[in-house]
Amino acid sequence: MQVSFVCSEHSIKSRSAEDRLNRQNAGSPSLGTRGKFRAVAMVARSLGQLSVQNAPSSSESSVKQPGMKYRNLGKSGLRVSCLGLGTWVTFGGQITDEMAEQLMTLAYDNGINLFDTAEVYAAGKAEVVLGNIIKKKGWRRSSLVITTKIFWGGKAETERGLSRKHIIEGLKASLERLQLEYVDVVFANRPDPNTPMEETVRAMTHVINQGMAMYWGTSRWSSMEIM
Repeated sequence: MQVSFVCSEHSIKSRSAEDRLNRQNAGSPSLGTRGKFRAVAMVARSLGQLSVQNAPSSSESSVKQPGMKYRNLGKSGLRVSCLGLGTWVTFGGQITDEMAEQLMTLAYDNGINLFDTAEVYAAGKAEVVLGNIIKKKGWRRSSLVITTKIFWGGKAETERGLSRKHIIEGLKASLERLQLEYVDVVFANRPDPNTPMEETVRAMTHVINQGMAMYWGTSRWSSMEIM
């Protein structure tokens, strides 16, 4: 199943981040301490200026806090929080692993269940950090919606794009870094003019049938490219 997700109550700017990251092919610059704590403050404000000290234990509580809204992901039955936490630039890059854990714990304790990453983020390290946090916190896998994106996996021609080879091998590598048996959604990170659409669709269907993903979707595709 292909799904798309739009949260109309929140304004999101598209910065073609992955394109720039792919062109630069370099590690993210490091933020100073002030920048790191500013990142935590931004997430806290997004969650309604809630205090970490007042949040329930994430390892104990499975009841989401009042105020978080949930909706179906596209036309699927998958319920996701209206706010999600992404890992681009931050996890494995501009903030420490400890601060990443603090951010994710704050998000989870206040009802966020959607966590997004990609094979290209911090050259795979973002997936490693995300997976380590999930394992350490002991959260039930069924309470999380984990999404990743496939396109830029490595420097070799066979390590990028949406060929059957890269979709299967790239997702297997992502699952190893995440230390998970499956992701809830795997996204085609951008259109691939070098691969027939039928090949991409069949490969995505294959990874779903193999239990590597529950759903697949598109990221930054136009309506014409999807049709």
